[in-house]
Amino acid sequence: MTISAVIITYNEEDRLPDALASLAGVADEVVVVDSYSSDRTVEIARAAGARVMQNRFENYGQQKNFAMSQACCEWILNLDADERVSPDLKRAVLRLKESGLPGSVAAFAIKRKTYYLGRWIRHSGWYPDRKVRLFRKDASSWQGRVHERLAVAGEVARLPGDILHFTYRDIGDHVRRLERYSSFQAEEIAAQGKKLLTLRLLLLPPVTFLRHYLWKLGLLDGFPGLVIATVQSWGTAMKYLKAAALRRRTRR
Repeated sequence: MTISAVIITYNEEDRLPDALASLAGVADEVVVVDSYSSDRTVEIARAAGARVMQNRFENYGQQKNFAMSQACCEWILNLDADERVSPDLKRAVLRLKESGLPGSVAAFAIKRKTYYLGRWIRHSGWYPDRKVRLFRKDASSWQGRVHERLAVAGEVARLPGDILHFTYRDIGDHVRRLERYSSFQAEEIAAQGKKLLTLRLLLLPPVTFLRHYLWKLGLLDGFPGLVIATVQSWGTAMKYLKAAALRRRTRR
């Protein structure tokens, strides 16, 4: 079993070194696909021994599929620049490499644990947040422009350990990133022809808040849990506001 670790980047000079360091001993190669960063991201990746190429960013699914196509190994470990392989996950992957795999398994789902506003988030719909991140290259493809998901042809098993996620740098970064995501999502909503956008705009933001804060027990995450619920609710409102505006422009 050989593994290519694949990371897509844009201006990640502050977070990329720790991501690369966490892959030591796990990956047989590291592939970094960069979207023409203006900082030292490319220099840092090359200095760490990664194979680096640049590709114009269109959307997340497209960029990750391109990055996967550049990998040489039969298995892909997808990692974001703000993520780390935990010690427990590293041990689990090394055991797989030593013992081999049953032929029916095409991918592994891994828990992701997020650090936000000074603490590990254990509720709020953010944990265990299983993501399929270790998978056979020939049995998988990324789908979706934002919040992309991996389509896998074959059995998906679970792997012990966590991906450690050092997400938004602060509340402002959280809001800015949801603002950007909401534009992609609004275009998808408009293209799909979803109806009742005004009703969705009125109902779904408060439902989003309740889901994260009460139903997913965000209140147990303290102040960060309240922030998560509030900002996620705002992001839901933004994508439907933008979708409604796109719909009106199209009708004109």
